[in-house]
Amino acid sequence: MKQLDGFPDWPQVWFAGALLLAWLQPTVYPVGSFGPVWADLIGGLLVGGGIILAALAIFEMRRHRTTVVPNRQASRLVTSGIFKRSRNPIYLGDVLILTGLILYWDAVLALPLIPIFVWVIETRFILSEERGLRHRFPRDFTRYEKDTRRWI
Repeated sequence: MKQLDGFPDWPQVWFAGALLLAWLQPTVYPVGSFGPVWADLIGGLLVGGGIILAALAIFEMRRHRTTVVPNRQASRLVTSGIFKRSRNPIYLGDVLILTGLILYWDAVLALPLIPIFVWVIETRFILSEERGLRHRFPRDFTRYEKDTRRWI
């Protein structure tokens, strides 16, 4: 497991940190609002969609008996189910949840966390995970990479 200044360098830690910052923003520095009803509705839909997306991906990986733990060597390249639409549905689910909660919490100033989180996840995790898959499954991953987008 990689370490970052004493903390495990896992996507879940970055996700929890982004959620904490988004939650704190309207409490510490309340400014603006997305609106009373529509932001809650869209936020709830995004959170629900993100949870479903991540759950579908975890189910598919378990079905194929491969790891869901980041940076562990995969025993199989999963390209079925939700993985036909996105190479990273769990991370995409995290982004949807973060976006939905920012809307729900009226964390207007936390909006820049979304592209920052995407950049961190892509540079710290996705690129190295894809390198590992490309090395372990060279022909299959090359084909999969051509047919399926990284995010959506």
